[in-house]
Amino acid sequence: MSPRKTLATARRVLQQLSHDHRTLALILLVPSVLLIIFKYAFQGEQTVFDQLAPMILGIFPLVIMFIVTSIATLRERTVGTLDRLLTMPIAKLDFLLGYALAFAILALAQASLASFVLLGLLNVSVAGGAGPVLICAILSGLLGMSLGLFMSAFASSEFQAVQFMPAVIFPQLLTCGLFVARDQMAKLLQWFANIMPLTYSVDALKQVTAHADWTATLTRDLAVVAGYTVAALIFGALTIRRRE
Repeated sequence: MSPRKTLATARRVLQQLSHDHRTLALILLVPSVLLIIFKYAFQGEQTVFDQLAPMILGIFPLVIMFIVTSIATLRERTVGTLDRLLTMPIAKLDFLLGYALAFAILALAQASLASFVLLGLLNVSVAGGAGPVLICAILSGLLGMSLGLFMSAFASSEFQAVQFMPAVIFPQLLTCGLFVARDQMAKLLQWFANIMPLTYSVDALKQVTAHADWTATLTRDLAVVAGYTVAALIFGALTIRRRE
């Protein structure tokens, strides 16, 4: 692993994305726009919106980053960029970490904008304050980025990469406790939810919403999300392959 090569890869990815205005808009603006739509969908139910909106902040960035990174990484392989890079003295982990760093910067910008919209423009009040909300949103975006990088190794086309989104994200979305409390679900679904990272991302934002102090449960939830993020990057480096 070489920090210099990782930074060079991140710089190249950011330069490419700077010319792709539609992708930048998808990453930076869509979560905020969806939060605004969500606000007016619950126009007559302000209490319900205030309870759900912080948890939604952990879901929208994850989904957007998953889609964008899985397709972007797959494109590097299908157009031959990965093959050319792997003929050079660069490790697969350098390649993935470079992508991770580039999209981490975008995740930071995305989370900052979405948090500003949620707490400022939409005037949602959370007991824990803006700082923990921002940390949770950033880690959620990073989780989506790392899962997208990992799953791209198993797709052979951009269409397949998009298909992984409902297969990987939707089951977690349905069982994370957003719609139904997990203790009211069937035991099998509770076991599934307890090993899925989105559950802990949503739980972290629940903690921030309900508690003014930083709790031990919040630390545990964020540690689990961070652990899944790192693990996905490592497995992505192990499984990524050249195009046959």
